[in-house]
Amino acid sequence: MAAKDLYEKDFYKVLGVDKKAAADEIKKKYRALARDLHPDKTKGDAEKEEKFKAVSEAYEILSDAKKRAEYDEARSLFERGGFRAPQGGGFQGGDFHDVFGGGNPQDIFANLFGGGGRRGPRKGQDLQTEATITFRESVFGTTLDLRLATDRGQAQNISARVPTGVNDGAKIRVKGKGAQGEAGPGDLFIQLHVKPHPIFSRKGENLMITLPVTFAEAALGADIKVPTMAGDDVTVRIAPGTPNGRTLRVKGRGITKGSTTGDLLVTVEVQVPQRVDGKALDALKTFAEETASEDVRSDFTSKAKI
Repeated sequence: MAAKDLYEKDFYKVLGVDKKAAADEIKKKYRALARDLHPDKTKGDAEKEEKFKAVSEAYEILSDAKKRAEYDEARSLFERGGFRAPQGGGFQGGDFHDVFGGGNPQDIFANLFGGGGRRGPRKGQDLQTEATITFRESVFGTTLDLRLATDRGQAQNISARVPTGVNDGAKIRVKGKGAQGEAGPGDLFIQLHVKPHPIFSRKGENLMITLPVTFAEAALGADIKVPTMAGDDVTVRIAPGTPNGRTLRVKGRGITKGSTTGDLLVTVEVQVPQRVDGKALDALKTFAEETASEDVRSDFTSKAKI
């Protein structure tokens, strides 16, 4: 793409954001537009596919702090009439030495898209997209089957392998699936979003789960089966007198990432019964009477004054 085409494009207008928009706002706007204009949703609508490409191109520049700063500087100079591209090519006007360290504007804009201005054939532009995977897929890995628009307005099917143990927000690269260029295609970068799991969460390579236990189990002790992401159960021993919030560790049942495998961290959550009656109520009253001499808040007030 010619440098003239680049500096004349208002990427902020393409995304519908202010020039001072924060990175989070730009990302949010891009996601909304990409979702509405995605080829899978527009089903061959050529106009919307062109808009999808324009949005992706704009986000590639504005999502990168360095590229955004270079683009803003060059656009500002262009808007002030600092340089122009007459027919026949070449640039006139403006002192680029102070602004860009002596750089040629063609080189500057070419660098934004991964190449040098007059340095021979360049690879095509890298493209970006997003995909959502389940928590289980993030733990064990999966294969993504995507259908994306190419720089020629056509759709192509792309298969991408997601490795085990990826985090929310991670990016994977698919070589040679970007825009076409004189020296071959660029790459495709896929940013991953992981759906929360209803029971499991993670911290690093450790999996975490909250285990509900009864008051009796916490007070008297119990052996309780706990589910794992692998689909089987492990038995954890609740010692007598286990307090609410205690975390138990099950070695080697976390996330495997490379040669490292984390643990499963089980946090005890003591469930207080909402209603007690009959023999259970009588037993609880007896328990209260037998333990009335125990003052669990003996130093509570004194510590508050420290």
